[in-house]
Amino acid sequence: MASIGTFGRVERIGRRSVERPSLTSRIPWRALDLPLVLTTLALTAFGNLIVYSASSPDLVRRGADPRALLDKQLLASLVGLAAMMTVLLFGVRRLRAIAPLAFGAGLLGLLVVLSPVGTTVKGAQRWINLGSFQLQPSELMKLGVILALAVLLANARGYPRLLDVGRAIGIVAVPAAMIYFQPDLGTLLVLLAILFGMLVVAGTSGRILASLTLVGTIAIAGVFTLDLLEDYQRARITAFLDDTADPLGANYNLTQARIAIGSGQIAGKGLFSGSQTNLDFVPEVHTDFIFTAVGEQLGFLGGIGLLTLFSLYLWRAVRIALAARDLFGTLLASGVIAMTAFQVFINIGMTIGISPITGIPLPFVSYGGTAMLTAYLATGILLSVQLRRT
Repeated sequence: MASIGTFGRVERIGRRSVERPSLTSRIPWRALDLPLVLTTLALTAFGNLIVYSASSPDLVRRGADPRALLDKQLLASLVGLAAMMTVLLFGVRRLRAIAPLAFGAGLLGLLVVLSPVGTTVKGAQRWINLGSFQLQPSELMKLGVILALAVLLANARGYPRLLDVGRAIGIVAVPAAMIYFQPDLGTLLVLLAILFGMLVVAGTSGRILASLTLVGTIAIAGVFTLDLLEDYQRARITAFLDDTADPLGANYNLTQARIAIGSGQIAGKGLFSGSQTNLDFVPEVHTDFIFTAVGEQLGFLGGIGLLTLFSLYLWRAVRIALAARDLFGTLLASGVIAMTAFQVFINIGMTIGISPITGIPLPFVSYGGTAMLTAYLATGILLSVQLRRT
């Protein structure tokens, strides 16, 4: 008796011909979380529009194509959408199986970055140059960490022991150390947020969490005491603690960001009309400081609209985490929630002075191909958990 084919093949069982449904036909598309998909697309459209509005005036002044960055961001969005569908087709079971491979591939990428192959931009060695595209492995490493932690903590069956917590810390510590040497403090902080969030959801005892918090506080103090930060990193944190000092130096970015957002008032100055952002007063306006363009050009209403979209995204993600069939699915979704919520809070917070300035992109909105790919892959993970194809 022949076995049934895997991908839509027709094979004989006894005297009957049986056609096994293809991989795509077995997906319950009607059960797909449509609000999450639509919110993802809305965030992407919003981000592409703001990237174009924030970047085109400067490109015109330099005699370049005003659509140059927009076209690249649109291409990254399409690649991200394809990647999301690929993860969705994989399903949760296959995600669990490839978790070690994904984690190992992420580590390999970080090693390549630190080798002579890595590309240095503005003193940071974080990219691999692939022609017209620059890959940032530290972004993808976030997902590798989420997958690895989900496998480890799911095996603890909701009661992580001290040994399990130690292993989880080890999983994060290895890529965190490699990212520290790039240096990329922002991504390092995201990894710590993912670790803490997933430990909480996994059922780690309050005593262990409190101990980790104490150890983390001591470690942060040690970093300052032992002078382990780069000069610009120390200046950014010092500026955060005293936002009135050195307005033309360490606090220049924050000062200009506040001016830009404040000048937008309620309804904003209109797209392509922001003097602070379009005249290049705000550095990195299309990447790390993209929210300043939102605040200046679309005002308070535009900022609230963007935050509403992120709230909808996180709300659907929380629903998926709560409804997951098993602990592994819940942990996967919680890792994506921790990563996304932390990035949104830090990115927007640093433009208004409630968090230190770090190089953390705003998901789906900031310019950057790898960041867009990571955000879409994370959404694919959420949808895979939601469909419960385990």
